Formats: sequence, structure tokens, C-alpha cells
Amino acid sequence: MTPADAPAPASRTAGRRIEHVDTDASGVVHFSRYVSLMETFVLDYLEEHGAGLTRLADLGADLAVTDLSVRYSRPSVYRDAVVGEVVVEHVGAARIKVAARLLREEADGSHAELAAGTLTFAAVRPTNGGAVPLPLVIRHALKGIVPDAARHDSAAGPTNGTGRSPVAGAAAGRRPVAGAAAGPTNGVDRSPVAGAAVGRRPAGR
Repeated sequence: MTPADAPAPASRTAGRRIEHVDTDASGVVHFSRYVSLMETFVLDYLEEHGAGLTRLADLGADLAVTDLSVRYSRPSVYRDAVVGEVVVEHVGAARIKVAARLLREEADGSHAELAAGTLTFAAVRPTNGGAVPLPLVIRHALKGIVPDAARHDSAAGPTNGTGRSPVAGAAAGRRPVAGAAAGPTNGVDRSPVAGAAVGRRPAGR
């Protein structure tokens, strides 16, 4: 990876306190809530940069999680103050990969990692979950966050006026079958069609 390809520095997002509903019978945060918190911080971050669900909805698209990995470091309890640290690692023709960390604010002002992970989102049609390319305006909005965000502009071919390529994702009218052969890939990501609708709408939405 060259310096030009390196992800942008992580950005801290507005924090929140752990609520009672986040905890389990033992009084600590349930493991599933970490994922929900990560998603909240990530989606807030995308919204702040003009590339969130609100803008995507205006363009006739949505996001679905296709891949998720989480590492748990330490427990959290009721009333802990937690902040999110978010960095967009890669923007492809049809996918966004984002890394997120959950940090607890300690009394001395330091931060202790609670959990860290990555979420990969695919662009889909809201009506049927079929795969679509990321609209050009979304990739351009992310250009200042991660250097490779606009790399696929020339490869995507001419658009049809909606910011979408009339070629990429042309078979997305049918829900793709996970693991099915999807023909040539785009050279960086997997095919913008294969597996894009494997995940449902991100948790908690």
C-alpha cells in the first residue's frame, strides 16, 4: 500500500452513554450491542460526509451489510461513556468497507478500547435488495475520506443520468444468489453483483 492509498486518519464521532437496555443479566453490555453501536457511529459518520442513508435514499439506493468482523477487548457497563472511532478503509464500485472502534472514556481523559471491527456495506435497491453500483455522487463525497473512493469512476463507464452506470450491476434486477458465479470482477473488489444482497438491512435499522 502506497501513502496515497492509505486510509484517512480515524475520526472520532459524538459519544453516548451505555443505557440499561444495552446490558444483559450480568450487568455488562451484551455482545450484540457492540455491533449496533458500531453501526450507529459508522452511519452517523457517513451522514456527516454526505454519503449516508439519507442521501442514498434520494438516489434510489440503500446499504446492506455483506461482511462483519468484530474483536472484543474488554467489557462495558451501565453509564459508561463510549465514543466511536471510524475510518473508511476502501470504497469500490459497489461496496464500502469501514473500520470502527468503540472506546470508553476514562476518568483521567484517556480512552480504553472496548471492541473493534470492520463492516462492509453493499449498495442495493431498496425495493428488492438487488445489487447496484454506488452512485457517483456518493463516491465523490467519500473522495476526501479515502483516496481510492473515485478510482472506479472511469471504469464504471458512462452514467444514465442518475449517477449509476447502465452496465455495472445490470443484472441486479434479480436478487443475486450468494456464492453464485458472477463473471469477471471489477479488478479491485469482488464482482459488484455477486453476494451483494447476502446481508439484510444493517442491524437496528
